[in-house]
Amino acid sequence: MPCLFALLGAFAPRLALFFLWIFTPLVNASFRGWALPWLWPILGVIFLPFTTLMYVLVVGPLGSTNIWGWLIVFLGLLIDLRAYADAAANRNQIPGMASH
Repeated sequence: MPCLFALLGAFAPRLALFFLWIFTPLVNASFRGWALPWLWPILGVIFLPFTTLMYVLVVGPLGSTNIWGWLIVFLGLLIDLRAYADAAANRNQIPGMASH
């Protein structure tokens, strides 16, 4: 089952976060103590899904993290930024799409 979740997280991080939010307390535990704790996971799912997934998986079980945990969250951020860069680069290949 963990391998199936890892595949789901790799190819569909938004769906994996949705399942984590519904079936486990990890998302709520990760954002406990934040101002508006329900808002940040929603924004994370919309704009930075890999970063949010990594943050939930690192902070949720322990309640805090160390340098290795933050490196994993940073890796999620790099994956998100790469996805946005790839989308911007591929936009030029579609006829009729405006490029900036």
